[in-house]
Amino acid sequence: MGITKQKTHRPGALKQANKQHKTGRHRSKGVINNEQKGKQSTAKTLSKCLKKTLGKDARRHQLSQIRKKKCDEILKQKRNNGSISAPHLISVIPLQSDTNIQDIISIIKSMNETANIATSACGVLHIGIPRFKQRYSIIVPPVGNVFATLDAAKVANTILFVTSVANDTNDTKKEAIDDWGKEIIVSCLTQGLSAAIFAVHNMQKLHIKKHQEYKQSLQSIVSKWIPVEKVFELDTEADCLNILCRAGSQKQRNIFYRNKRPHLLAEKFSFKCDEDSSDFGTLSVTGYLRGSLLSVNDLVHIPGFGDFQMSCIEGPRDPYPIEHPKCKNHFETESEMEDPVSPYILQIADPKHQESLESENIPDPMDAEQTWPTEKELAEAAARTKKKIVKIVPKGTSEYQAAWIPDEDAEALSIDSDNESEDNMSVEEARSVNTDSDKNIEDDEEYETITISEAPLDEERYDKNLDMLEEKQTLEILKEAKLDAQFPDEVDTPQNMLAKTRFQKYRGLKSLRNSFWDPKENLPTDYSRIFQLKNFDHTRRRIYKQCDNLIEGIQPGRYITIKILRVSSNIFKTFAMVENQPLIVFGLLPYENKISLLNIMLKHSHNYTQPIKSKDRLVFQCGFRRFAACPIFSQHTASNKHKYERYFHPESTVVASMYAPITFPPCPTLCYIENKSGKLELAATGNVLSCNPDRIVVKRVILSGHPYKVNKRSVVVRFMFFHREDIEWFKPVELRTKYGRKGHIKESLGTHGHMKCVFNGRLKSQDTILMNLYKRIFPKWTYEPLLLTQLSYNSEIMYVE
Repeated sequence: MGITKQKTHRPGALKQANKQHKTGRHRSKGVINNEQKGKQSTAKTLSKCLKKTLGKDARRHQLSQIRKKKCDEILKQKRNNGSISAPHLISVIPLQSDTNIQDIISIIKSMNETANIATSACGVLHIGIPRFKQRYSIIVPPVGNVFATLDAAKVANTILFVTSVANDTNDTKKEAIDDWGKEIIVSCLTQGLSAAIFAVHNMQKLHIKKHQEYKQSLQSIVSKWIPVEKVFELDTEADCLNILCRAGSQKQRNIFYRNKRPHLLAEKFSFKCDEDSSDFGTLSVTGYLRGSLLSVNDLVHIPGFGDFQMSCIEGPRDPYPIEHPKCKNHFETESEMEDPVSPYILQIADPKHQESLESENIPDPMDAEQTWPTEKELAEAAARTKKKIVKIVPKGTSEYQAAWIPDEDAEALSIDSDNESEDNMSVEEARSVNTDSDKNIEDDEEYETITISEAPLDEERYDKNLDMLEEKQTLEILKEAKLDAQFPDEVDTPQNMLAKTRFQKYRGLKSLRNSFWDPKENLPTDYSRIFQLKNFDHTRRRIYKQCDNLIEGIQPGRYITIKILRVSSNIFKTFAMVENQPLIVFGLLPYENKISLLNIMLKHSHNYTQPIKSKDRLVFQCGFRRFAACPIFSQHTASNKHKYERYFHPESTVVASMYAPITFPPCPTLCYIENKSGKLELAATGNVLSCNPDRIVVKRVILSGHPYKVNKRSVVVRFMFFHREDIEWFKPVELRTKYGRKGHIKESLGTHGHMKCVFNGRLKSQDTILMNLYKRIFPKWTYEPLLLTQLSYNSEIMYVE
C-alpha cells in the first residue's frame, strides 16, 4: 500500500497581509533573536566612534614614534644640563659579615692603566674611564651598620652586592648569604632599589667545573627577592671592567621620593664654630648634586643631624674630571669667568624668602573667649576643697602613713575635682579598679599595670644566657595578644563601680561605618601644636608639579659646596668618630619640616613573629628621616572611622598614627623595634599613607552578657551590668549577638543587673549578647628625632643575629 503525501496549506489571494513594522535604522529584538538562534552573545560595548585596528606596519611605526619621542626627551634633558653630569655612584655592600672588602677595593684600584683613579677625603673612590666616556664613584659603607648602609644605598645609582667563597674549601657550612645579607637585601629593597648587580669574590678557591653551579645556586637564592639575569665574578681586572660597563648601561629604576628631592653625598666636609657660641657652627659639605634643582632658600635635612638652613652655595672646580676631548668641565662657564670677585659663589640666601625652621605651632592659651567664674561656681569649688576623706587609723599615725592604709571602711565626704582622672572616677572607685581581680579592665589606655617581681633579679636567673623575668614578661604579652585575637575588644563590666562612670567617655553607634562623628570634637591640646594642610592630596600634587617646572636653582650633576648653619658641634664630633660613615644631605620640599599627624601603612615582617603592642616605642626610617615614636594602630579601611587595634599581629596590615614631620607620599618606611639587649630588629615595612589629623581612630569596647531565660524573642540577660542605674543609662544603645541577632533593652528587672531585652528573631540559649561602645583616641606626643649622639652606641645595634 503506497504512502500518501500530506498536502500543505497554501494561502489564497484573499489572505490578509499585515503592515510590516519598520524599526528604523537599528535592528529589532526579533531580528536579533533570529540571528542569534539560541547562541549566547558576548558582551559588546556600544560606541559611536568607530574602532580602528592597526595593522602590523602601523603598529611598528607607532612604536618607533614612541621610542623616538623618549630619545628626544633624554637628549633635551642633557642639552638643558649642558655638560653637567655626576659620576655614576656605586655602593658596594657585602652579603656576609666577614667579607674582606679591602681585597675587592685593591682589585678595583689596579683595574686599568688608562683609568683615572682617585680617592676623596671621605673615602669615596673615583674612577674615570675615557674608553667608556663615563665616570664612576664607589662607596663602601661599614659592615654591620644598617643605618649607614641604608644611607649609602638610598643615594646610589647601582648597588653591588658581593658575596665571597670560603677561604677554606672544607668549610661547607658557610652560607653564600648570611643573616646580615638577608636583612640588608630586604631593607634595601623596601626603601627603594634603583639597580642591583650580584658578584662573587674568591671564585678561584673552587674548582673551575663548580663555578657555574655555585653561581646558579646563588642566583636561585637571590631570586626570592630580586630577579637576577646574571651573577658576575669579581677576581680580575677584566671582571671589574665588565661590572662597571654593566652598571653604566643597565636600566635604572625610578625611586620617586629620591628623584623629587635634591640630595648630595659628601666628598669632603669641614666644620667651623660660630664666633658667638662654641656649641654651634657652620658645616661645609662638598659633593655632586643629584636629584632635582636645589635652592639656597630651602631647608636641608642631614640624617642624624636634623633640619637646617643654608647661607650660600659655592661652585668649586670639579677635582675628578674625565680626560676626553668631547667632555667639557661644567665650571668653565662664561658667567663664572666674568666675575673676578666671587667667581665660585652660585647663590646667597635671602632672609626674606628663606624657609623657616619652625616646626611646631606655639599655642596661645589666652586665644579664646575668657569668662569670669560666677559666685556659685566659686562657692562650690571652695566647698569641694575643704572636704576630706575620713579614715579610722591607729593613734599617732601621720597623714603620710594614713595614705598607705586601705580605706574600705572610710567615709568619703567629697572628691577633689582638681585631681580627678580622665574618666572622672572617685578615689575609692579608682582603688577598687586597681584591686579588681579581672584583668580585662586594663584595656583602656588610662589604666596601666606594673608587674613587680617579689624575688630579686639575681634569683630569677638560673642560667647565664636566660633571663626568667624577661621570659615571664614575654609570656604575658603573648597570652594577652592571643586573648585579644580570640575575643577582640571584649571586656567584663566592673562590679565595684558603675559602668556609666567607667565608660563615660564611650558612646554607642548604630553603624561604625555610616554613623556621623565630628572630627573637630574634643581635640586634645597637642592638636594646637601641629599643622594641617587644607587639602593634603591637592597640595602634594601641586608641589610635585612645581618641582617639575622649576627653572631657578642649581642644576643636578654639579660639583658644589653648601654652607649649613647652626649645626651642633657635639653631633659633628660624634659623626667624625665613626669611620666610613657616609654624610648625606637631602633637600626638603615645602612644609616637610612641619609637625602633623603622620599615618603610615605597615605590614608585619615575616622574620619577626612577635605581636607588637600599640603605644610601644618603635624606630622608623621614613624615606630620608629617622625618628622614634609610640604610634597607635588602627585598621586599614576605606571608611571615615577606623577601629583601634590593641596589637599588631603577625601577617597583618595596620595603619600607625603618630606626631611626626609632614612627608609627602609615596615614601617607603622601615619600622624597627628595640629588644631587651638594645639591638634593633626589623619588625615591619610599609609606606606613608597621608598626613591627615582628621583621621578618626575609635577604640571599641564590647560588653558581653548571657541569656538567663529565653522566651522566643524576649530574653532575660544577666552579667552585662550589675546596677540598675547602668541599665537605664545604656538603654538607648543597640544590642547584637554573636549569631547575628539585633535587639534593644526593654526594662530592668530587680536591682542586681538583670534586664529584659527584645530581639528581631528567636534567640538560642548558647548565644552571647554584646553591646558595642566607642571612644575616639589620639596618639601621645612621643616624637623623638634620632640624632647621632643617641646612636653613638649603635655600631652593633644595627645587626641582629
